[in-house]
Amino acid sequence: MSGFDLVCDVACEVGESPVWLRESAELLFIDVKGRRLHRFDPGRGTLTSLAVEEDIGYAAPTRSGAYVAALRSGVWLLDETGRKRRCLANNPGDPATSRFNDGAIDPHGRLVIGTIDETKRQGSAGFYQLGRRGLVELAAGIMTSNGAAFAPDGRTLYHSDTPRFVIYCSDYDPATGESRNERVFARLTPTEHDRGRPDGAAVDATGCYWSALYEGGRVQRYAPDGRLLAEYPLPVLCPTMPAFGGVDLKTLYVTSARRDGSGGGLYALAVDTPGISATAFDEETLA
Repeated sequence: MSGFDLVCDVACEVGESPVWLRESAELLFIDVKGRRLHRFDPGRGTLTSLAVEEDIGYAAPTRSGAYVAALRSGVWLLDETGRKRRCLANNPGDPATSRFNDGAIDPHGRLVIGTIDETKRQGSAGFYQLGRRGLVELAAGIMTSNGAAFAPDGRTLYHSDTPRFVIYCSDYDPATGESRNERVFARLTPTEHDRGRPDGAAVDATGCYWSALYEGGRVQRYAPDGRLLAEYPLPVLCPTMPAFGGVDLKTLYVTSARRDGSGGGLYALAVDTPGISATAFDEETLA
C-alpha cells in the first residue's frame, strides 16, 4: 500500500460527499461552497460538473436516476441537470445560520442526514432520519453533524460531532429504521499542534470505520469495537470524506477542502480491504 495520489485537481472550496456510482464507474462528489455536483471518471480522467442553486452539504443518487441533495434550505430531489424538482424536507433550523451537512443511505434506501450550527456556539444542529413522518430527530445538541455511515449489515449507525472530536454509534434496525442505544464509539484528543477532528467517513467490508480528520491531514481506520487500527497521511491538511470505489471497491477516494492555497482536490489510495456498495436513495421510503 503506497501513499495517496492526487487524481483530480478540481480545486473545490470544500469538497465533500464522495459516492461511487458502480454502473457508470464514476465518483460523484460535491463542492459545498462552490455549489457544484461533480462526476469524476477515473478511467478517462475526465470531470463533469453541474451547478446547484444553494450551498450543498450532501448528495447521493436516487433509484430513479436523479439525485437527492441536502441544501441550505432543505432536502431536495434534483433532476439529472442539478435543478430542483421537489423539496422533501425543510431545514429545521434557521437557514441564515444553519444548513444541511453530511448524510448516508441505509440498506433500504432511507436517508439519514445532519445539520451544522454555523455559529459554532449554540449546539443547535441535529441528526435526523427522513421518512414518512418527515424528519425524525435521532440526536440533538450537535455542533456539526458528520461521519454518517452504516455497518455492512446495516445494524450499526455511526455519526460524529466534528468540533467536539467525538464519533458516536447506535444500534440500528434496517427493517424498521429504528435507532437506539447511542454511545461514544471513539473520542479524539486535540493537542496544541494537532486539531485533527472527525469529518466524513466510510465503512469497509469487514465493518471497519474510516474517518477523515479535518485539519489532521490523515484518515484513521477503526475496528468495529472502536480500536484505532491505522492512520493514512494525505498531502493536504483538510481531508473531508472517504469513499470506496473502483471495480473491486479497493480504491479509497478522499475529498478535501482548500486551506491557505492548498487542498480542494480529490485523492486516491489503493487499499487491501474493499468497501461496500453504495445504496441509492429510494423515494418509496417517504410514501
